[in-house]
Amino acid sequence: MPNLTMLGWMFLVWSIVTGVLTLVLIYRSVVGMKEDDQLFLDPAESRFEDEQHAILAKLQNIRPYAMGLGMASAGLMAAMIGLVAYRVGEVAASMRNRHEFAIQAAISDV
Repeated sequence: MPNLTMLGWMFLVWSIVTGVLTLVLIYRSVVGMKEDDQLFLDPAESRFEDEQHAILAKLQNIRPYAMGLGMASAGLMAAMIGLVAYRVGEVAASMRNRHEFAIQAAISDV
């Protein structure tokens, strides 16, 4: 396995979580296509009502997974943005310190 940085590992995990989230949302969409908003049935067509209840049960079972994966994806993205901002701040501070050191060295040479 290649030697990944912390940001590389976070990106890898985020990619996997977001990929699984995409698959769950596609599955939910496919299952939801069979759901009817309104259904008018007579007693002889009660099997259609049972099918609709089964579809609604599947959609209710999928919802927590979609929510959890969505929150995990958003959390990982926020953590990656925070890590990048932290590292940019470190680099900027380091450059500022080197610049101030160079100015002090130039002043002391005069």
